[in-house]
Amino acid sequence: MSASGGTKAIVAALAANLAIAAAKFVAFIFSGSSSMLAESVHSVADSGNQGLLLLGGKRAQREATPEHPFGYGRERYIYAFLVSIVLFTVGGMFAIYEGYEKIQHPHAIEAWYWPVGVLVFAIVAESFSFRTAIKESNELRGAQSWKQFIRRAKAPELPVVLLEDFGALVGLVLALGGVGLALLTGNGVWDGIGTLCIGALLILIAIVLAAETKSLLLGEAADADEVAKIKAALVDGETVTGLIHMRTLHLGPEELLVAAKIAVQHDDTAAEVARAIDAAEVRIREAVPIARVIYLEPDILRTSLTK
Repeated sequence: MSASGGTKAIVAALAANLAIAAAKFVAFIFSGSSSMLAESVHSVADSGNQGLLLLGGKRAQREATPEHPFGYGRERYIYAFLVSIVLFTVGGMFAIYEGYEKIQHPHAIEAWYWPVGVLVFAIVAESFSFRTAIKESNELRGAQSWKQFIRRAKAPELPVVLLEDFGALVGLVLALGGVGLALLTGNGVWDGIGTLCIGALLILIAIVLAAETKSLLLGEAADADEVAKIKAALVDGETVTGLIHMRTLHLGPEELLVAAKIAVQHDDTAAEVARAIDAAEVRIREAVPIARVIYLEPDILRTSLTK
């Protein structure tokens, strides 16, 4: 996986979630807190999600084949979409079910120091993971807002890890609030309410992730600044006199397809047109290195014939 894939952030999140999941399960066994059970399943789901992202990055590196001539770059989008499904079902729906059961059949939390201690530990561990994801994202984000970065990022891993870590931190606070209120009031219903809130949060994050990765799966064009660079590189004013139309498509986060119809001089020979196309491809790749698949069709502007 390339550096923009955020491998460091994924590995940091995976290590944190495995440790946190084990601690939460121990706390659930000793306390019987439904919030702790929901959070345990949440951490297990997150660990599986990070595994899916790493697997998707590895499979996306495979060479193109006759059956898949444009390569496997979009596998990263597929596995990111699977993450949203896992987060919705294993994380969100399970928490909703567990919260409902706890509200229907509340019971007091035992050994309160286990869930409280583990939740505090988990908040600290998730904070370090979230900090790593933020640091990695800032190297790519530039002047974009966080909302713009999540919506426009072509590499899905960092937005996924960012949203997962953010959701995990908010979920831990909700769990701590539910456990705390249950301990203060002696009413286990609060623990169930906290669990319901965690489930609703996870479902909301899963929906956002699904919407963003669906857009990537359908195929997104290059960013506006990249399109402008490609257009500027295409036309040299001599052999390529104009751009008739152009389409771009991301075959993967770091692989862009460019297809364009370009205007050439009406009296150019075939050899001159071929050299013009070769030179234009070189200029495009220098301006936008991820433009790896380029198809240029020469044509003559109607206005050129009338002049």
